[in-house]
Amino acid sequence: MIAGMEEPRPEGRPLRRGWTTGACATAATRSALMALLGDGFEDPVTITLPGGQQPAFALAHETQGEGFAEAGIIKDAGDDPDVTHGALVTARIEPALPGAGIVFRAGEGVGTVTRPGLPLAVGEPAINPVPRRMMREVIEAACAARNLPPDFQVTISVRNGRELAEKTWNPRLGILGGLSILGTTGIVVPYSCAAWIASIQRGVDVARAMGLTHLVGATGDTSEKAALRRLGLPLEAAIDMGDFVGGLLKYVRRHPVEKLTIAGGFAKLTKLAQGAMDLHSARSTVDLGPLADLLAGLGADAETIAAAHRANTAKETLDLAGDLPLASAVAALARDQAQHMVGSATRIAILVTDRAGNIVGEAD
Repeated sequence: MIAGMEEPRPEGRPLRRGWTTGACATAATRSALMALLGDGFEDPVTITLPGGQQPAFALAHETQGEGFAEAGIIKDAGDDPDVTHGALVTARIEPALPGAGIVFRAGEGVGTVTRPGLPLAVGEPAINPVPRRMMREVIEAACAARNLPPDFQVTISVRNGRELAEKTWNPRLGILGGLSILGTTGIVVPYSCAAWIASIQRGVDVARAMGLTHLVGATGDTSEKAALRRLGLPLEAAIDMGDFVGGLLKYVRRHPVEKLTIAGGFAKLTKLAQGAMDLHSARSTVDLGPLADLLAGLGADAETIAAAHRANTAKETLDLAGDLPLASAVAALARDQAQHMVGSATRIAILVTDRAGNIVGEAD
C-alpha cells in the first residue's frame, strides 16, 4: 500500500501507524535526485527504513529547472495526533561544489539550532541525525551506481512549518524558524509516549547546556506557570513532562542537576505519592483510602474522615480537608517517591497547584 493513501479507520480497527518527517524527507530526496540525474521523478517512491521496512510514498509536488529538482510528499502520521500530519515535506536537490559532499540546508518551515545541548551543532538546520543518515544513504547509493561523486546540496522545507513549530517544543529548545525533521525508525507509532519522552530528554539537555541548575518538571501549563512564578526561573528551566514523571526522573538520574521541582495538580501528585510513575488516567488511579488516612493523621475529626472515605475524587477529599495541610502531606510523600527514583545527586522539591494555578501544598 502506498503511504498516504490508506482509507479512514473503521470503527474498532487498530490504530494505524504513520511516517515521520524524516521518512518523508528521505523519500522526497530520492525522487528529486532521480529526476536530477535524468531518470525522471520516481512516483511512488520507495525507500528502506532503518528497520528494513520499504514503504512507498506518493508524490504531491514535483518541479524541475536548470540545475535543480524538487519533490514533495504529504506527511501521513497515521492515527497519531501529530501536529505535522498533512504537512507538505519538500526536498530540493542541487549539485554542490566538487568535494563538498552532502550539504544540508533548512528551507522555509525548517528550523535552525540556536542553543547547545541538542544532537546538532548551533547554526545547523534542525534535520536530526537519523534522517540525515537516511538521506545520505539514498544519495550515496544512487551516485555509486552511476560512478558519480556524492556532492549535492539538500534543502528540506515544510509548508507552514514556521506556524506549526509554535505548537511544538522547538521555540523552547532554541530551534527557531520552523520544525525539526525527526525520526529514528521512520515510523510514527500512534499515541506513543516515545516522542514525548524524547522531548523531555532534549529539554533537560538544553537546560544543562545553558548552565541551568534548577529545573521544573510540570504536568501541565497551569502548574508550570505557577512554579516559574514562585521560583523566578526562566522558561528554559521548565520541562513539560506531562504524565511522564518517571521518564523525567530516570533521565535526570543519569544526567543530574542540583535541584528538580515537580509541579502538578493534587490528583496527579497524589498518584506520584502513591508510587505511580505514569500519571495518565488510563494507566494509574488515585487510591482514595490513604488520603482519608492522611487526614486522620493530620487531626481531622471523625465526620471529615468518614466523608473522605466516601469521597469519589481526590479533589473532593482535598476540599474536605479545609485548612488541614493535606496537599503538603501529599507533596512530602511525592517528594520521597521522586527522590528515591532520581537518586541523591539531584534534590527534589514538590509544588501542588489547584486548577487556578494557586500553590496549595509544597515540600522542599
